[in-house]
Amino acid sequence: MGGEVSLHMDAPPEKVWALVSDVTRIGEFSPETFEAEWTRGSTGPEEGAYFKGHVKRNGVGPTYWTPCRVTRCVPNEEFEFSVGTEGVTVNNWGYRLEPDGTGTRVTEYFRLEPVFYLRAYWALLGRLRGRTNEKGMRTTLERMKKVVES
Repeated sequence: MGGEVSLHMDAPPEKVWALVSDVTRIGEFSPETFEAEWTRGSTGPEEGAYFKGHVKRNGVGPTYWTPCRVTRCVPNEEFEFSVGTEGVTVNNWGYRLEPDGTGTRVTEYFRLEPVFYLRAYWALLGRLRGRTNEKGMRTTLERMKKVVES
């Protein structure tokens, strides 16, 4: 119940890390999340940091704020966050960075929590939503690539 997209970027992991871990820049890249801000006193990427993302579902609506918490933060390697409330995680998103020749292989991924109601959702709408997510991840990575390679 998830998916991933990878793309090679002609930039070192440190340069890519600066983009993927700065949630305040996501609006430059994502077709659905048009802004994000650190919350609850968090000011940057570290495990346990909180932020919220302003999402326009499928790029057309509805529009809503979603609470997020950083769950993995390994500089230049991995940045992952959960989406949902304090007690209920619905989805997890992240980026893995791997040195690749003179550049970096960047993988963006998502993973739904394996709970009953999400399994039912995935069985009914998963293929369609998965395709939408993969298209969005590819768009996000291609936009990031333009920035880090310029």
